[in-house]
Amino acid sequence: MTLNKSISNPESNTNLIIVMGVSGSGKSTLAKALADIYGYEYIDGDDFHSAESRALMAEGVPLTDEHRAPWVAAIKAHLQDNANHLTHTILAFSGLKKKHREALRSAGLKTLVLYLSGDRETIQERINKRKGHFMAPALLDSQFASMEDPLSESDVHLIDVWPRLEQVVEQASGLIDTYLLDNKAGQTKSPKRIAEPAQIKD
Repeated sequence: MTLNKSISNPESNTNLIIVMGVSGSGKSTLAKALADIYGYEYIDGDDFHSAESRALMAEGVPLTDEHRAPWVAAIKAHLQDNANHLTHTILAFSGLKKKHREALRSAGLKTLVLYLSGDRETIQERINKRKGHFMAPALLDSQFASMEDPLSESDVHLIDVWPRLEQVVEQASGLIDTYLLDNKAGQTKSPKRIAEPAQIKD
């Protein structure tokens, strides 16, 4: 049976696009490109981690639910504040656990989730090439192991990370225009042309 795809909280006046996936899948790169196209506020879930959590990940230690709970709560609070101010938002967020995805949906914004999925080898290669990120490359295996498949959730839309960035942006924009902005209402926006693939940062 095919799942009918949709959005969460369709009655809300404030939009939220969550770009999710394991580290190295390209969340930040895609989310920043989309924020530029649509004029939304860009936020990176990594910025809400505590200093303790950052130190653990830098040492290659996977976070526990106890570490993640205040992190997710802080992101949710920021989103609720944005909703109060009618600030449309694009969030780069790992989204490994279903309960964390549900927590962000409960912030009440009109939500579309873009799930960046790719094979381990491709993503590991990207991680090995990036510089300046606090998370140890060795944590990729734990991220894949922790990822609770989101595809049974109606607001989650799959995007393959393999194509060039420009193609990924076009696919993402098509999903946003169709499901979040409703292209029948004439709100569709054509993506700006993206230059040669940017370095994948997250």
